[in-house]
Amino acid sequence: MSKPLDSETLVKEVSKMLRDMYPDDETALDSVSRRADPFKVLIATILSHRTRDEATRVASDNLFTLYSSARELAEADPKQIEQLIRPVGFYRVKAKRIIEVSKIISEKFGGVVPDEFEALMSLPSVGRKTANCVLVYGFGKPALPVDTHVHRISNRLGLVSTKTPEETEEALKKVIEKKYWVKINDLLVKFGQQICKPLKPRCELCTLKPFCHFYNQKSRSISNSKNSSTNSDRIHH
Repeated sequence: MSKPLDSETLVKEVSKMLRDMYPDDETALDSVSRRADPFKVLIATILSHRTRDEATRVASDNLFTLYSSARELAEADPKQIEQLIRPVGFYRVKAKRIIEVSKIISEKFGGVVPDEFEALMSLPSVGRKTANCVLVYGFGKPALPVDTHVHRISNRLGLVSTKTPEETEEALKKVIEKKYWVKINDLLVKFGQQICKPLKPRCELCTLKPFCHFYNQKSRSISNSKNSSTNSDRIHH
């Protein structure tokens, strides 16, 4: 049986692993402590839906080079926006959506992105993950944006046992102390990108193995397989 994992240990161990891997990259590891423009966080997160991080970064840079506010983007030519964000998936649909969102922010919220969860959720193409990302990265408010990395890792570690990111968000709120909410998402996303990968997790680098249900199950499976093979050899000899 793996040991129970508490919030402080999780934050401490994941932080240490990432710092050991990137000892000279303090800024990358502490990005959550530097708040970004809420509008840019909102639009970049909408662009990121079903899109790789690299493509999102290129499209966002292209877009924000010409447009830096909701009022500017609300008046934009959809065709130009399509070309700027072409690296992302579903770029035509997203071009329409971000212009629509920008118009609502300009007209209903005075050009300022709202800092309340329900108000953010009222915007087109904004779901729980996007709203929570804006609260965390744009306003520094405690929230738990759950993407595929956070969902996968939380279940692998046995922090939760859930089927969807929405279920994971609610379950994590019960086991992660609120004071760690802002930090934990950033850490788990990087951890999922660099170590606890979807198909080939780098368990040999991971110091969370004593706490990890996934690793313990994998180890038992390998052990049982070896034992079965050994017993089979004995029978045949």
